[in-house]
Amino acid sequence: MLALFRIEHALNSTIAYQIPKSLPYFQKGYSCFGNKMDGGKNIYRPKFRAASVQACSSEDVDVKSHVQVHDGSSSSSFKSQDGWGAAKRNDNKFSSSTDKHSISLLVGSSLFRFIKGKWGSMQAKIEEETGARLIFPQSRNEESLIIEGISLDSVARASERVQLLIDEVVNSPALDYSHFISLPLSVHPQFVDKLISFQNSILGINDANANEVLGSSSNRNTTKEEDGAHSLVETPLVSYPPKSPATFASKPKTATLSELGIDKSIFINPKTFHLTVLMLKLWNTERVNAAVKIFKGIESEVVDALEGQPVSVKLKGLDIMKGSFEKARVLYAPVEVVSGEDRLLHACKIITDAFIKAGLVLGRDANHTLKLHATVMNVRQRKRKNDSRKFDPLNHFDARGIMEQYGSEEWGEYEIPDLHLSQRFVYDENGYYHCCASFPLPKNMQVD
Repeated sequence: MLALFRIEHALNSTIAYQIPKSLPYFQKGYSCFGNKMDGGKNIYRPKFRAASVQACSSEDVDVKSHVQVHDGSSSSSFKSQDGWGAAKRNDNKFSSSTDKHSISLLVGSSLFRFIKGKWGSMQAKIEEETGARLIFPQSRNEESLIIEGISLDSVARASERVQLLIDEVVNSPALDYSHFISLPLSVHPQFVDKLISFQNSILGINDANANEVLGSSSNRNTTKEEDGAHSLVETPLVSYPPKSPATFASKPKTATLSELGIDKSIFINPKTFHLTVLMLKLWNTERVNAAVKIFKGIESEVVDALEGQPVSVKLKGLDIMKGSFEKARVLYAPVEVVSGEDRLLHACKIITDAFIKAGLVLGRDANHTLKLHATVMNVRQRKRKNDSRKFDPLNHFDARGIMEQYGSEEWGEYEIPDLHLSQRFVYDENGYYHCCASFPLPKNMQVD
């Protein structure tokens, strides 16, 4: 390991390391979710690896992580969390120093909180045990972490610890998905109107009081917990009257929406309605740029798989992902491909295989079986409230009454117009998820 750094030092150059084909993720000795080390003195020290890692193997990995070894002479300032002064970053070269050594790791701002730990505990632990300093950037736009120490060994040991943390975090639920490949359905006004009527009916909103009730909320940016929570303001209501909410709760009949665990925050925003092809964790700009490049590169192959013909889907009824209707977590509308099911599945496989090959699909996601569905309610979106004594706000809701009334609902048949690489938690002006890249799918030709 020291030899590797000495070679870099001697060549006075920056080395880009190729991501290895396979990586251990939950190594004995390190954990990013606790303050104590597991394994006592048997500390595992793996071979030095780049900080921007991939969880699945690939013969042709497109994403690399750049590591710079330098003494800190540059113009871009970084400052540590505990006030240990600043280090200088140089993206192009390094120079030798007899007093200290440092490296720059491209990590990603979304991962910094895991490296710091609660109240800075993980950062302090790594610094205490390795003798190196972890220097985080002052700007939120910066994605690199500086590791500085008085010896090459201390820097190397600290970098190993950081990379083990990253390996563990990116393959755990602690780091949420940031992007996904989507098939937008919200472009169809008729479908949006039906969803609004469905939501208003359940919430007890009718044409007479809709403006008063809906006016209490306004459109705004949402947090991760509120992703998909929404306001129905400025969205026209359908002309037909909503169905009566009297039969929502079959057991008991007198239960309130609150007791059933139902509130408007768990409904999917009609403006974001979509089908999901693939979920992605893209925690830095390098991975995002790689995903955009891959997405654009498969356009012709996807269109060819569809044989130049449009694909339409039909949505009917409601169902749940797991558990019972009494304790539902996710309620969705099943999807039936009206024409070209084999073509659509083939196109989706091309998309998935391309991202797996590039190393952008993590762990078990690479073996995920595609199940096209349109989610209408999800408890993960529930807003946290101070009073949660009657109902666990993160647990479930009672969907029995909803199923009685909408279990066989005909939502309609719709053509899929585009394919998007979408970013979660960020929205464009049209209300849909931010589009990082997109391309049109074959459409029906209109004959005049």
